[in-house]
Amino acid sequence: MKNIKNSISLIIILSIFVGCSDVVEFDPHDEYEVTEVDYLQTESDYETMAVSCYTPTQWLNQLVVIGDIASDNAVAGGENASDVVALQQIDDYTILTNNSTLEDLWKSAYEGVNRTNYLISYKDVNLLGETVEFDGKEALYGEVYFLRAYYYFNLVRMFGDVVLFTDHKLGLSDFGTLQRSPKEDVYTQIETDLLSAISVLPTSASQQGRVTKYAAQALLGKVYLYQEKFDEAASMLENVVNGPFSLVSNFDDIFLLEGENGPESIYEVQYSNGQPYYNWSGQTRGQGNYAVQQCGVRGLNGTAEMPYNAGWSTNLPTQDLAAAYEDGDQRKDATTFDVEAYATNNPDLGVTYQVAPYKNTDLYNKKYLPRKGQTSGQVELNYENNQRIIRYSDVLLMAAEANLRSSSPNASKAQGYLDQVRDRAFGDSDHRVTATVDAVWNERRLELAMEGDRFFDLVRTGQAATVLGSGYNPATNGLFPIPQNEIEISNLTQNDGY
Repeated sequence: MKNIKNSISLIIILSIFVGCSDVVEFDPHDEYEVTEVDYLQTESDYETMAVSCYTPTQWLNQLVVIGDIASDNAVAGGENASDVVALQQIDDYTILTNNSTLEDLWKSAYEGVNRTNYLISYKDVNLLGETVEFDGKEALYGEVYFLRAYYYFNLVRMFGDVVLFTDHKLGLSDFGTLQRSPKEDVYTQIETDLLSAISVLPTSASQQGRVTKYAAQALLGKVYLYQEKFDEAASMLENVVNGPFSLVSNFDDIFLLEGENGPESIYEVQYSNGQPYYNWSGQTRGQGNYAVQQCGVRGLNGTAEMPYNAGWSTNLPTQDLAAAYEDGDQRKDATTFDVEAYATNNPDLGVTYQVAPYKNTDLYNKKYLPRKGQTSGQVELNYENNQRIIRYSDVLLMAAEANLRSSSPNASKAQGYLDQVRDRAFGDSDHRVTATVDAVWNERRLELAMEGDRFFDLVRTGQAATVLGSGYNPATNGLFPIPQNEIEISNLTQNDGY
């Protein structure tokens, strides 16, 4: 199986041709060398299709972006009010139902559901009715179950009640026949898939980027937390806390290229700068991480030794976020990049740049700041930076919250988990705070800033209306609108507030 990071394959599911016996007996092999029935006959076929189920995770990179832009952590930025209008709408809480970014995320997640459903539907027998057995097949399907759960989790936390189907990939005959299912049913399916994954996945990956039992346990713990099933969350996350993970001493190192898939990585979306390079008509569809280019400083230049590339000055951290960090917290400089201070402190690098023209905050997203030597082809669309989806510190903080909010609270455990995160942040044990729910929520903001969790954390904890202020519409219940095309084509209902 090819390395997931460097050569994720795209599978084309060929159309099924049905012959009409009254006219002519048609064999699709007369026109096509390979048809759908030729797939899933070997171990290699199953492995290749399983890798293709990972591909849409790359297309969801804008979910990380909007998770902070929709919150108090970041603003859309850019050149002007019409630069990436979809992000400006999310930032300003003036979201229209035809928002292109939200529609793309909907389509990307459902493409993932389609691919996983297809492979799951032929788990026991292929299209010829044959059973193909091989070592590691159950574990391979554990990955697929995890991925389907991951796609549905992102759909349900963005849109609430969503279309739920698990037994096939959508075809033309399905249009208009499926309606939204209650989010409770969606969560039940997510739990079922993750429990299935946990039962068969290994604790270590055979290749970087493949999900493990710990990744499934961490995601399930998060799913429980979102449903306020705190007892279940505490128990599930304990498995990961006791796993082989550790915190990296230098916080900034986590987000370097050499920090990918490191000792505190539990699940990362893998990107590469290999071919196919880009597709401007579908900028999130390449193997590179388009979200990185968005974070860069506009017009940035300097000597050859200056390590950063220029970008579009979107997804800008707020001064409110920067002010939330205490003196001595290494996470501040690792999260919020002050280009003016950088230029002043490094005069030998000859740094020049343009001030962000719109919604300037004087800060940039350091975690995903574009760096030299990490892109190729169409550079704007081809950065190889992985997105860190679940880190060990995230698990520690989720476990702390779950233990504090469980039916039998364990403040001692929660304190220990919170202490680990803060001790790493300051490099000492002198900055510990009492583990309360509010303290853990605050720590999540500081630890996970610009990683896409903030808005969803505010919504799930009931803080969104208070923290986000008058511009935020509480009538939306923290949900984004169902894409207008889905309303018109599939007759889906719309979320409240839109």
